[in-house]
This record gives sequence, structure tokens and C-alpha cells, in this order.
Amino acid sequence: MIIHGFARIIYFFAVLISLSLTVVLLPKPGFAEPSNSATPALRTFNIPAGFLYEALIQFSQQAGIKLAIDPVKLQGKVTVGLIGDFEIQPGLDQLLAGSGLRVVQQGDSFTLTEVPGSPADPVVTTLPSIQITASNTNRYAAVSTTTATKTNTLLRDVPQAISVITNELIKDQSIRSLGDAIRYVPGVGVSQGEGNRDALVFRGNRSTGDFFIDGIRDDAEFYRDLYNIDRIEVLKGANGMIFGRGGSGGVVNRVSKQANWDPVREFTFQGGSFNQKRMTADVGYVINDVAAVRLNAVYEDAGSFRDGVSMERLGVSPTVTIKPTHRTKIVANMERFHDDRTADRGIPSLLGRPVNVHESQFFGDPRRSQANIDVLSFNSLIEHKFDSGVTLQNRTNYATYDKFYQNIFANSQVIPGLDLLSLGAYNNATSRENVFNQTNLLYSLNTGPILHTLMAGIEVGRQETHNRRRNGFFNNDQAQVNLRVPLSNSITNAPIDYLTRDTDAHNRSVVNVTSLYIQDQIELLPQLQLIAGVRYDMFQVDFQQRNAEKAHLKTNDGLIAPRFGVIYKPIETISFYASYSQAYVPRAGDQLTGITVTTAVLKPEKFTTLETGVKWDIRPDLALTGAVFQLDRTNAITADPNDSSRTFLSKGQRTEGVEVSLSGQLTSDWNVMGGYAYQIGEFTSAIQGIAKKGATVGELPRHTFSVWNRYDFTPRLGAAFGVIYRGDMFASADNTVRIPDFTRVDAALFAKLTSRVRAQLNIENLFDANYFASVHNNNNITPGSPIAIRATLIANF
Repeated sequence: MIIHGFARIIYFFAVLISLSLTVVLLPKPGFAEPSNSATPALRTFNIPAGFLYEALIQFSQQAGIKLAIDPVKLQGKVTVGLIGDFEIQPGLDQLLAGSGLRVVQQGDSFTLTEVPGSPADPVVTTLPSIQITASNTNRYAAVSTTTATKTNTLLRDVPQAISVITNELIKDQSIRSLGDAIRYVPGVGVSQGEGNRDALVFRGNRSTGDFFIDGIRDDAEFYRDLYNIDRIEVLKGANGMIFGRGGSGGVVNRVSKQANWDPVREFTFQGGSFNQKRMTADVGYVINDVAAVRLNAVYEDAGSFRDGVSMERLGVSPTVTIKPTHRTKIVANMERFHDDRTADRGIPSLLGRPVNVHESQFFGDPRRSQANIDVLSFNSLIEHKFDSGVTLQNRTNYATYDKFYQNIFANSQVIPGLDLLSLGAYNNATSRENVFNQTNLLYSLNTGPILHTLMAGIEVGRQETHNRRRNGFFNNDQAQVNLRVPLSNSITNAPIDYLTRDTDAHNRSVVNVTSLYIQDQIELLPQLQLIAGVRYDMFQVDFQQRNAEKAHLKTNDGLIAPRFGVIYKPIETISFYASYSQAYVPRAGDQLTGITVTTAVLKPEKFTTLETGVKWDIRPDLALTGAVFQLDRTNAITADPNDSSRTFLSKGQRTEGVEVSLSGQLTSDWNVMGGYAYQIGEFTSAIQGIAKKGATVGELPRHTFSVWNRYDFTPRLGAAFGVIYRGDMFASADNTVRIPDFTRVDAALFAKLTSRVRAQLNIENLFDANYFASVHNNNNITPGSPIAIRATLIANF
């Protein structure tokens, strides 16, 4: 039934492509508009003031045109930028004002030429100040990405489903965490993460490691804050060719805020339900034409609707950008971040459902359940554009993580009739040091009528992890690893001792990676594009187990991750695509803390994605995407449904699904983001004592739907309304505990008090629905928050 439904959807897309082929055989209109069009096409541009060379590259990408650019003619020239809705030619004229250059159209391409009579080497001229008033377009719609291909590519020319959470959406929804950010992203869910780390479910695959920042692996288990983030990109499916280790069911890439030549002085003050207090600062300063600096900072102190649960965090992130020439850019950044919170594992289950207790009830002891982490990271980017047209990019990331968490939690289901359950306890200390360096070369060339955008690169990295787990024993008795308590009195004051047992993790692992990759984006025809790439990863894992087993294992894996995609565009604004991609995830560090480590365990997991879809830019500021996919996972680690300290190997699982998303501007005053996903996942083989063949993958609802709308009644007053629906799902692989479906409604009000001060009020769970936000296993289920209100004041100076 699943396969037949999947086949029907593929057949539907095949019919659409066949109809589109008929369209492409008809006589072609001119580039700008069909011959019967009375109104020239408007496109939305967001190009800041700066060097003309970079502005024209952005223009060609945002307009979707071919623009032949001669860097020599543009050397030293600047522009006032272009912001708003323009036709192609007037927009180019605005960008080129005062430069002595003009653009000539030749068929479907545009070429830069000098204005007749202009001096060959004009003197430096101060351009007139021009103020452009534009509507609030592209609030939720992104145009392009540099993450999915490592080249600046229009989203509709990338053969995979991608959701972008813009900076405006982050502000409008008052988003503070990755878990909040993906609530309106189809195909991605939130996992509990044992109450101490980010954990997402990409197309049925839970991950705590597929997180990146500016395209570099951000591999540590903690809750990330978004105070220094400009936008979030969620890429679905296997992404091994681009990301290497990681990119299994999908990845989340955070794009950080950089210092630029657009001064910013923004301060945010927030307060809300459960004694929440938060302050952020975003200050950017232009030193001169060569250098700019920026500082982002955050402090937050908050309680919770859960008894005894609180959190406190502090972060600071300075950045400097230097442009010694118009061809060279250097960015240096560091971050110091600390997060201290209560580790909350939620509530247990009873008779196949979450136990019926008040949403605030804690199980264990909140005073002795805590998680804290210190993060120190340094990042750099060096980019240089050579006269030959080659662009060199080098990124380096060095980071250290020092994390400790301890929890006392429910580790059994409630016993029916007796209303008793068991508590368990353990703590875990992890230190990690990461060093990654990535170098890319980009080049565009023509081979006859065929256009190529080439990318080749090398990445080297080293990750060293030390991990030690201590199990908890109650009442000074090393035989008492579980403590039975009544459901009505689920918090314990019993003394607990922590010891490392012979079977508990006491590990050191070192991962060295060397990667080579190459990719070609090929335009065979204006209507037909291909993307082909391959990555070779050499992974070396040195694993030492220092407990009683004293294991010392080494692996050396040479892995090849291909990617192939085809994009067909019957008209410029619509693309049909099909893609094939693979990814491998070698195991090391945190993945090895709950399993007996053998050579078989160290064998990498393999992910394979088949995907087809359609992308339609209904307007430059409104995008619709649909995708059909099949994702296979082999040699997978599966958690024990009732014991978080134990994991098992399974031969594999398969997820099939359909997702549709819409983002952008429906009218000049109405912005929207949301989507629908239908997903079915099952184990392709039995797991001894855990799951039968054909069992449903845990944490995978069949239906999810979400939509967020913002409507501006006047330039000073607006409101938003959001709906989230998640269908029911199983908590784990054994399919014995079902998490019920829910519908949650959110709302917001926006007011511009002055030209520099705006206020907003966000209401989460407006109708106070009872629901369960996330799970980790059958015994750890997180209740959703009751109605919560946050008031925010944003001041710009």
C-alpha cells in the first residue's frame, strides 16, 4: 500500500513533466515577459550598498539572469545598492548609476559595456544619496543559498527540499531555540534529547549531531541559542557530498551574523510567563572602508511550567570583517557561551499512553538534575576572487566543549493498579575538542553552449572526545540501581551515590577525517540543468574503552558519497527535479556510550535518498515547493524503548513521504510560512527483543501540518496567527506507547511605537491545549507548555 501510493505520486509528477515538455516545444517568448504581456515583470531585490562587482553578482542571482561580468572594468567601483521591486533594465540602471557602464541585452544574456564618451579611467566620484522606499517584501521568503551546493544558487535550482527560516521570522515568532525554529518546517520533528541537548527527527531519523554553522560541523550536544544567527537553513535528505560526516536524514545549518557596512544598534528586552527574562544586543560599527566590527550578546534567566525547572544562559560573540581589496574578504569570529539548566526527562507512560498527571509534575529530583555546558569557539573565513575568475574560500573552526549533566528520572512505566514506578539516576561528563578546516575553489566557464559552475574542495578535521558515565545507586546500596516511588509522590530525597560500573562508559575517541570533493553544476539548456558531485572521506577512528572491558579498537574507512540531480525548467519560475544522494555517518564519541563496542558497531551507518519534486516561484517573494522522497538507512543504532542507557544495532529502516511548503508574501500586507508532510517509516528487518519487521519507526507522525500568517493592518500595526497539527505517533520502536495527536494555536501582535522602537506580544498555545511536545522513549515524554505569553521591546539607535 505504501509503495503503491508512492508510485502514484511519482506518476503524477511524471505527467506534469510530460505536459511541461509540450510547453517547452512551443515558440519561446522574450526573456522578460511573454509577447502578449502588457505589464513588465517586477522582481524583488535586496542588494546593499558596496562594491559594484559583488552587487552585480547578487543582481544576477536574484533576477535569475545570465550577466557577463568583467572584474577588471569593475575594479574600485561602488554602488548605492538596490532595494525594492524593479524591472530588469531599470534595476541595472540604478545599480550602475555614475559608474560609466551600461548593460546590453543579447538574447537571454546581458553584457556590461562602457558608456560611449565616458572616460576610460574616471576620477573617483561621490555618488548622490538616493533613498528608495519599498514594501516589506521577502519577509519569510529566501531567494538563494550557498549551503546546499557551496555556491550561491537559487533555491529553485537546488534539487532537494530546503526550508529557510529568515531573520524576520525568527523575530516574529520570538524564536530562541532550534526546537522552536522547526515547528513550522514540514518533515522535521523535535525529539526530547534527554532534556539536555538539541535533538531533531529528520524524516524519521533522530539526530543530535547533524548541526552546522556557516557550513562547518558544529558537533556537540547542547541547546543552541540563536542570538547571533541571521537565518536557519533546513536541508532534507542525505547530504554526504556537501557535509561529509553528517547529513543523514537532513541537516540544520545556522548562518551567523557578520560584521558589514550596514551599521546596526539593536537591543531587545523580553519578559514573559514563568518568570522569563531575556536581553540581547546586536551592535555593528563601521571603522572605515576596509574594516567593520559587530558584537552580539545574550543573557536569559527563565523558569518553567514544570515544577523546579529553570535555565540560565549567557553568550557573547564578537565579529570583525576586513576587505583589504574589493576582491578579498576576511571574517574572524569567536563565541563564548554558557548554558545551565535543569535536566528534565518528562513523564512516564501507563497502559500505552502518557500517564494522566498534571503537566507540571516532575519525576525524580529537579534539584539534583542539572545540565551545564561551556563553549568556546573561534571561526574564520578568507575569500579571494582572482582575476582569472577563480574564487578561493577557506573556513576554519576551532571549538572546545565542556559538558556535565546529571539526572534522576522515571526509567519505567507506571505499574497498573499499584500506581508505582521506578526512578533511575546517572551522570555524564564529556569534554570535546574540534578542529575543522575547509578549502573550496569555485570557477564558472563555458564549453560551447554548455555552462559549468565548478566547485572542488578539501576538508581536514580532528575531533577528540573524553566521556565518562557514572551510574546512580540509591540509599548507599550498590544493588539498588532503581528506586520505586508512588505516582502521587514522584520526587525523591533519597541519598544517591554515583559510581562507574564495569559496563558504564569510560571512553576516549579520536576521529581524524580527510575529505576530497568535486561538484559540477551544468546548464545544458536554459531549461535543463544537471548537478553531479562526489565526495571521498577517509575516516580514522581510534576508540579506547577504559572500563573493565579495556577495549582498544581502530578503524580506517574510505567512503564515497555521490550526489546527482536533474532540474527541468519549462519556464524560468518553475523547476521539476529528481535527485539521488548518499551519506555515511561513522560512529564515535556520544554514539558509543550505550552499546558494547565492537568492529561491527563501528561500521558506519549508510543513508540513501531518492527524491523528486517541484519548485515554483509564484512571484519573486512567494515560493511553493513539493517533494516526494524515499530514505533508506542501514546499520542503524536503535535505542532501547525502556532503557536510555542501552542501544541496539538494526539492519535498517525506510521512510517514504510527501511534503509541501509555502513561504513568502501572499499580498503586500500578508506574509505566510508553513507546510504539510505525510510520512510512513518502518523497520526493514526485526530487532531481537525490540521490534518486529515492518514495525513503525518511533517519533514519526504520519500527518503534520503547520501555517504561520502575519498580516499588517497599517505600517505601524500587525498581527499573526499560527496553527500546528501533529498526528499521533509511537514513542519508540516497540510500538507499545502511542503519543496522541494535537493541535496548537499561536498568535502575536506587533506595534511600531516610534521610528526606532517596536513592541510585540507572542502568545503560545492560545487555547491552552493539552499536548505532548516531544519524547525520548516510552518512559520519558515531555508535556507541552500551557498558554504562555512573552512581551518584547526592540529598540534601534
